[in-house]
Amino acid sequence: MTRRALAALLIALAAAATACASTGQGASGGKDGQATGRVTLRVGDQKAGSQALLKAAGLLDGTSYAITWSQFTSGPPLLEAVNAGAVDIGGVGNTPPVFAAASGSKIKVVAAYRQSAKASAILVPDGSAITSPAQLKGKKIAVAKGSSAHYHLLAVLKKEGLSFKDIQPQYLQPADALAAFSSGTVDAWAIWDPFTSQAEIQHKARLVVDGAGIVNGLNFQVAAPAALDDAGRRAAIGDFLTRLAKARNWAATHLDEWAKVWAQETGLPVEVANAAVANAVATPIVIDDAVVSSEQEIADAFTAEGLVPGAITFSQFVDDRFNDVVRKAQQ
Repeated sequence: MTRRALAALLIALAAAATACASTGQGASGGKDGQATGRVTLRVGDQKAGSQALLKAAGLLDGTSYAITWSQFTSGPPLLEAVNAGAVDIGGVGNTPPVFAAASGSKIKVVAAYRQSAKASAILVPDGSAITSPAQLKGKKIAVAKGSSAHYHLLAVLKKEGLSFKDIQPQYLQPADALAAFSSGTVDAWAIWDPFTSQAEIQHKARLVVDGAGIVNGLNFQVAAPAALDDAGRRAAIGDFLTRLAKARNWAATHLDEWAKVWAQETGLPVEVANAAVANAVATPIVIDDAVVSSEQEIADAFTAEGLVPGAITFSQFVDDRFNDVVRKAQQ
């Protein structure tokens, strides 16, 4: 498939998955992210959802712009949609921007958050003989390519003196990975919350290793340069990021309320949402040299492993103009 055909397909898929939210008014009769007489911000989301978080915090409504939401299974397809011009901004983990940068995608990291590294996990089925990371050698391991779990798995293997050549990676999106995991088709699963909690509660999965001391726990909002170049959408992005930062600060002390709405909005069982929220809390932080350096380490690790083409300069894909939203969120 040509790059142009792929872009067209992603735009069509994102449009099909989009539902109007926030103000209850979506784009109509406009183009390039503009509703008739009104800006529309097209936001990509995942099951760990910005939409549910903003709703729970009471910050979803009352914007001067409309928001349309598109749901994605993981970060890499979300950033493909950003690159294709189907989405203006969306939330992803620490690794999708690295893979997007490696492919030359048109993206800019515009906001950062840090969450517990325990949100990352490598799981095995109940009754598995695997009890330590070293025993992953030679095993079939499900992982979403280019996701935060991909780096977690790489870092765990490296710590044990192993590489991807020593395992049988099964590149699967979360829903397919869960099916493979529950049926015994794979030996282990590298994944993140809320899927970790879902597997542990509903399928009796057992934790082999989490991300503590291994991954940086960073998450990002990533925008399309075209959206940043448009005055209306740029202003909407600034307001959206401020609301999201405030919602994340609110969530840290309102876990029960957040879990309830998260379950309602995503269809997650309440017990899964309750188990996942503690690890899903993400504190807004500025994009500084330490953040960029940490991400550069991830990029260099994938380059050294031969899992991405060529070297990546992560700083070239960063736009820190919205760092002040961290301060505004405290007001």
